[in-house]
Amino acid sequence: MRIDIDVSLDPTLGCGQAHRWIKKGEKWEGVIRNSIVTFHERDGHILCEGTNDKRMILDYLRYNDDLDEIYSSISGDPFVRKLAIACPGLRILKQDPWECTATYILATNANVKRIGAMIESVCRTFGKDLGGSWAFPEPEEILENAERIGSCRLGYREGRLIELAEKVADGIVLPNDLAKMSYTECLDSLKEINGIGNKVADCIALFSFGHLNAFPIDTRIENILRERYNISGSYKTLSTFAKERFGVYAGYAQELLYYCGTILGSQAHDGGSQPV
Repeated sequence: MRIDIDVSLDPTLGCGQAHRWIKKGEKWEGVIRNSIVTFHERDGHILCEGTNDKRMILDYLRYNDDLDEIYSSISGDPFVRKLAIACPGLRILKQDPWECTATYILATNANVKRIGAMIESVCRTFGKDLGGSWAFPEPEEILENAERIGSCRLGYREGRLIELAEKVADGIVLPNDLAKMSYTECLDSLKEINGIGNKVADCIALFSFGHLNAFPIDTRIENILRERYNISGSYKTLSTFAKERFGVYAGYAQELLYYCGTILGSQAHDGGSQPV
């Protein structure tokens, strides 16, 4: 299936916003809902295998995001402008709310390799076998076999995942309701969930609920803000600075900084040692 969309797969699928994509040669393979999906980037479009649900793929890749407008908006910042030129076609993904929330609860205080291992373990233990990979399990599938959670080796995250599954299954946490909330309301509701703090709430708000002004701040982003912009302080201080600096598309600026800022930083710098 051909998908005509302005996207660069390497930064979009390799920047850490989603954790189930693996690059195999020139192709990317991952799981979306109950489909094992393969993307192959071509000139100005991608070839998609594993599903005929074009709408699902377009929604997942946020087809309606106008990258020209977004990149133009955040390119008022000189450093981000250089990153945007060096890394065209990066898109924010629209991930399933339940899967995204559960994934980022697992992702706390873990490196990329550990996160991937935990997610795959949960999928293998509880998810539907798709033939070569596994779907991310629904809350009910986890709860039906909750006694098997220990085999996933999640550590302290084990109880948090079970608790989240219970609340979603019981209708206490309703992803559809969160989707209707403002950015601030969404963050406040997410932070009521055990295991979700400021950074994780911003990740979920950005990668699942489409709040493109969200600016997740981890150690890497904190270091970039200090080194490039001479700003440090609390999460609130850094978040306020980022939103004022990058505007309504701060989330796109964050992904460029996260993916390209440390990789291309020396090449993209304005030429001196002072932050822009």
